[in-house]
Amino acid sequence: MKLAVTYENGNIFQHFGHTEYFKIYTIQDGEIKDSEVKSSDGAGHESLAFWLKDAGVDALICGGIGDGAKQALANADVDLYGGVTGSADAAAQAFASGTLSYNPGVHCSHHDGEGHEGHHCHHA
Repeated sequence: MKLAVTYENGNIFQHFGHTEYFKIYTIQDGEIKDSEVKSSDGAGHESLAFWLKDAGVDALICGGIGDGAKQALANADVDLYGGVTGSADAAAQAFASGTLSYNPGVHCSHHDGEGHEGHHCHHA
């Protein structure tokens, strides 16, 4: 299976819709077999879900994410593991071993017409 993690400087990038890079891991038999960092090619928000599907991704680890992007991921059959912080590699290893701690109710609430200045993602 392929797992994508929103990625910036080794850590999980906290705003899915503005992710410039994903680290994509190939996981087999509970172990990471390969990984590579890929540019999102300027895709944003909901279109990132289709970018991930085209890349063959089965699951995503991220920080904050809005409802529209959550729905787009569901439509693209990409499983979501949100509300995760820290090292991308550590999260991928935890996912592979079945020990990832995540927040199924993660929500990024800034998508209400206001600008991104001072934006904070809230985890339910």
